[in-house]
Amino acid sequence: MDQATPRIRTVALVGAAGAGKTTLTEALLHRAGVLVRPGRVEDGTTVCDHEPEEVARGCSLTLGVAPFRWTCDGDGGGPVDVTLLDTPGSLDFAGCVDAALAAADLALVVVSAVDGVQAGTHRAWRAAAEAGVPRMVVVTKEDKPRADFRRVLDELRTAFGPGFVPLELPLGEETAFSGVADVLSEDGYAYEPDGHHHREELPSGLAEEEHRLHEEVTEEIVAHDDEQLERYLSGEVPTVGELERTLAHEVRDGAAFPVLVASGVTGVGVDRLADLLCALAPAPTDRHVTVLAGSTEVPVAVDPDGPALAHAFRTVADPFVGQVTLLRVLSGTLRPGDRLVNATTRTEERLPGLFRLRGKEHVPVEAARAGEVVAVAKLTGTPTGSLLATKGSPGTRLSARPLPPRPAVYGLVLEPVTQSDDDRLSGALARLVAEDPTLAVDRAGDRTVLRGLGDTHLAVALERLARVFNVHVRTAPVPVGYRETIARTVEAEGRLKKQSGGHGQFAVVRMRVSPLPAGSGLEFVDSVVGGAIPRGYLPAVERGVREAMAAGGPHGFPVVDVRVEVVDGKAHSVDSSDMAFRTAASIGLKEALATAGTVVLEPVSRVRVTVPLAAQGDVMSDLSSRRGRITDTASLDGGEVVVEATVPESEIARYVLDLRSLTGGRADLEVAPDHYEPCPEHLVTA
Repeated sequence: MDQATPRIRTVALVGAAGAGKTTLTEALLHRAGVLVRPGRVEDGTTVCDHEPEEVARGCSLTLGVAPFRWTCDGDGGGPVDVTLLDTPGSLDFAGCVDAALAAADLALVVVSAVDGVQAGTHRAWRAAAEAGVPRMVVVTKEDKPRADFRRVLDELRTAFGPGFVPLELPLGEETAFSGVADVLSEDGYAYEPDGHHHREELPSGLAEEEHRLHEEVTEEIVAHDDEQLERYLSGEVPTVGELERTLAHEVRDGAAFPVLVASGVTGVGVDRLADLLCALAPAPTDRHVTVLAGSTEVPVAVDPDGPALAHAFRTVADPFVGQVTLLRVLSGTLRPGDRLVNATTRTEERLPGLFRLRGKEHVPVEAARAGEVVAVAKLTGTPTGSLLATKGSPGTRLSARPLPPRPAVYGLVLEPVTQSDDDRLSGALARLVAEDPTLAVDRAGDRTVLRGLGDTHLAVALERLARVFNVHVRTAPVPVGYRETIARTVEAEGRLKKQSGGHGQFAVVRMRVSPLPAGSGLEFVDSVVGGAIPRGYLPAVERGVREAMAAGGPHGFPVVDVRVEVVDGKAHSVDSSDMAFRTAASIGLKEALATAGTVVLEPVSRVRVTVPLAAQGDVMSDLSSRRGRITDTASLDGGEVVVEATVPESEIARYVLDLRSLTGGRADLEVAPDHYEPCPEHLVTA
């Protein structure tokens, strides 16, 4: 690495909820000397879980940033600047995981030694693989009852295949967990209460196991380096440093996944975890970054002396300083006062100041060089996912690690509490969506609908809406968008005759109303002959028909898919007017609907569920119970299957929540509107 480029590692901690990511982050910060004592999730005193919503729930709900500096034992290269990106494990906040992976050099998959591989582990692993981010694994909670490192290692291999390289074994488990055995050096390390360790001879049984594992791991590592393999086969034993360098290349290429062990509570293994992160995680210069110039991919050199280029991977609404944008510097060096151009919006932005986030703390910095993560306030023209570049740069957007779409599958209607809340709601929601692109806002008529990934996702968003933006709302379920259409062809007359002194109101409209195929809307036909209705009044007749359709049929739902043919009518030279004919047309359509009756149409959605093969039967049975029709199934790699179906919208308002319960959180759901069809009569309510 060039001397001007700092030694940097950006690590995203990902995994299931409750695996111990935040506690491990606290332990690393404490061991690095950043914290005098580590905080506790239960007490709401951790660096990363500082938002009131997180403290109240006792879990991570947003992306936490925790930088620290680490000097590795026996490494003469100087300190390494490590930035940890602590992500939530809940499915509702998968967008935070995507954002962290877009900025990370390595994904550290955190797995509980008690709970093992969970649904959240599968999701984190798949997200990192799809983003092309190298992976390491740390098994935490080795000090807890029922901890079993070897069982977890077997589960990892069963779930995700080969490539897992255990570099450590625990010395004791559960309450006896007191140290780690280094597989590469075959040394044992016992830990003191302050988190430091000393060498200790291994018990005979563990020494034999470790030696066998050492031989297996060594052969696995050298097999990927022809020169090293040749020397190994000739009897030359590679050093620990040589093995680590070869393993680091395999980690970078996604061919190997080192497995470590630690306890965030007792501190056992935490310093070695930091050492191995610095030794094995790819540096920014090891990662290939490209941007798009039009449709052409352009490689970006991670060079602090190159043209400035930064990726805005996360936006946070801060109640004190406003919008805070997290940037990963891809090239060049950023300094306060620099002026850059947003390559997407073409907005020129001035960087008022640079700082590093450490939880809620802002740590000012004088510069941010290529590879570093930095925060900037008040970049109002830089949405999440866009690039900031030097003027004249051709880059437009990241192409190497685009954020995957996260369909919003759960919604609530928002009703402002006061007029002041109503006035500020639109702007506040826009800022919420800018902060979290997995939220979406729909406006149907006079209703505002907020959609997200689940009930907790929306609950937290609404709490932030009140706390950060001081906008208060009540919520209601999203109503099903039923429609009506006329049941048969019928003729009707709309007559308006009023006389109350002076000019009166007079209009007669005779019409033939017929049903049309689904999706046709309104077909308005003028068949009037002989000038019974003057031509100038026909636009008013059509407006009256449309207004009556929007007002609803006998069941109160908007009317769709009708053909209205105006066949005759009457007008008065003095008392007729546009308003009179609009009213008469509306009366005529309502009479036709009442005479012929209507068919209630319900919206039907297209549902796509991706689940493990073992859950396919349960999912298909559940969809059938919701009046769903299975349209297709397909097998995927990795033991998963895709089930596609059409299901009435009224049956899936809370389907994402029920599906998670049914599959243990192992399902992905996509829902899209598809068509309307007649609703069964026994389900129709007047």
